[in-house]
Amino acid sequence: MFDLPEVLFVCVHNAGRSQMAAALLHHHAQGRVLVRSAGSSPADTINPAVVEVMAELGLDLSQEFPKPLTTEAVQAADVVITMGCGDACQVFPGKRYLDWRLDDPAGQDPEHVRPIRDEIARRVTALLTELEPAEA
Repeated sequence: MFDLPEVLFVCVHNAGRSQMAAALLHHHAQGRVLVRSAGSSPADTINPAVVEVMAELGLDLSQEFPKPLTTEAVQAADVVITMGCGDACQVFPGKRYLDWRLDDPAGQDPEHVRPIRDEIARRVTALLTELEPAEA
């Protein structure tokens, strides 16, 4: 058995960007990467516009919910990707940290959330290539 790389996506509310990123990486990695998401100050529910635009891609977030950022989640991750959580994100030696500056989908309609989703999808695809180079 070998260790899979683990990626943690963190934003403030874990209701938009980090949820989209986690769902997209989980979908594209097909079990080759462990994926988690969390929020430094989790919301009560996922942004409905985020659920809608992800459903357009066939990804169902309707059963997902915002999760709190924990020390254990950060320690377990190989790569921690922050999306606007500022100083609330814990830093541990030996971890790879990336800060993806993305617009916040909070309060936005689906028309404005789609470009955010699409940018996250581009970054997730590039990340997956870095984590697991193409075999062919």
